[in-house]
Amino acid sequence: MAFINRRNVDGRKTMFGQRLRLARKQAGLSMQALAESVTPGISAQAISKYEADKMMPSSGVLVGLSKSLGVSLDFLMGGQVEGLQSLEWRKTSNASAQDRAKAEAVVIGKLEYYLAIEDILDLNPSDDPFADIRIDHVESDITLDKKAREVRRKWQLGIDPIPSMTALLEDKGLKVIETDLPERINGMACHVERANRPPTEVVVVARQTNVERKRFNLAHELAHRIIDGTGNPSIRLEPAMNRFAGAFLIPAEHLTALAGEHQRGVTYHEIMQLKRTYGVSAAAMLMRLRQVGILSEAAVEYAFKTYARKWRTVEPEPIEDGKGFAAFEAPQRFQRLVWRALGEELISPVRAAQMLGLPLNIIEREIRGPREH
Repeated sequence: MAFINRRNVDGRKTMFGQRLRLARKQAGLSMQALAESVTPGISAQAISKYEADKMMPSSGVLVGLSKSLGVSLDFLMGGQVEGLQSLEWRKTSNASAQDRAKAEAVVIGKLEYYLAIEDILDLNPSDDPFADIRIDHVESDITLDKKAREVRRKWQLGIDPIPSMTALLEDKGLKVIETDLPERINGMACHVERANRPPTEVVVVARQTNVERKRFNLAHELAHRIIDGTGNPSIRLEPAMNRFAGAFLIPAEHLTALAGEHQRGVTYHEIMQLKRTYGVSAAAMLMRLRQVGILSEAAVEYAFKTYARKWRTVEPEPIEDGKGFAAFEAPQRFQRLVWRALGEELISPVRAAQMLGLPLNIIEREIRGPREH
């Protein structure tokens, strides 16, 4: 969904109407239902005019709309995000329009703060870090494996497991947001249009997603920024992204050194050890063992028909929160920027608390440090 800029009666750019419509949709309310829930009372006709940017509400009505819809005033009146373009959803097939609207509203709210803190710190957008490694033709799966090795070599990552895909993408200039999303949505990616500023890219992951899937999804998003297309009718784009993601997270030479070159089969214990070593799902681990040639196609097919038949939907022995890769796989850049702006006295503690979603007393304690008794 894109938001079109209009101007209000004062000549200032506003996206209030589009934000109001999105918030109403994510709340699942009709104009009449919203009008009846707002204090002070307003009419459905007034809601219609607000959404069409033909009229602006008074400050009292604005606060009432914010409370009824469960969104912040920053969301309704923010001007950082002009539009979300090229939306790519990571969702189940039964995700509803309301689910998508909820996700968009959450993401826009987070982005308003993120982009605002970058402006406050006067941070300039970085050059495209993928320009010199991007490809638009894939001859075979081997091409994808080679590209994954090339990117690791160029970025000096070696062949060891990557501690944090989130940190890697943030270092490359992508905005990574982890937040609560509707149950049927695992994440999304999009271009963020801004008024009089270069667009930026954002990758969103659902907080409830287990770390194994989260890491693979982030590697998949990386693939989308490196592979513009396959240029090959025999190789579909999404499977190509998955192949790159697997090769990037699990280098063949490292895996072969651990598991051996060829095996008739692997034990459950070995698969669990390998998935914890690389921070990927057990199903992804089986697929990579086949791709590298350690397991035969027949062995992997047998696994998915028998003991591994539920692994694509239910993760066996998931990595626990705060342990292993889960301790590192979380966005850090936005929080660092807020604390930096606070330390430089560019924002107030109250504003920092709003941005970080923390109680003011926590912010103040972190500013002054522990009290001596």
